[in-house]
Amino acid sequence: MRTENIMKYKSLIYALTFFLSMFALSGVNFDKFMKRNKPIEARVIVFILAFAASYLVTNFIVDFIS
Repeated sequence: MRTENIMKYKSLIYALTFFLSMFALSGVNFDKFMKRNKPIEARVIVFILAFAASYLVTNFIVDFIS
């Protein structure tokens, strides 16, 4: 039963931290790091970094609580 509760909270924390990291990364201008006229690639970088950040933060929070 405890594992089920942790998984429910973990998925909720994943969603919250993903949107929070997308919001935070939207303040960085990745277009300056990319080639000219490549906005799609810059958005893909932001998306991947947001997933990575949400994974790390979620695992930290769950390990800290457990």
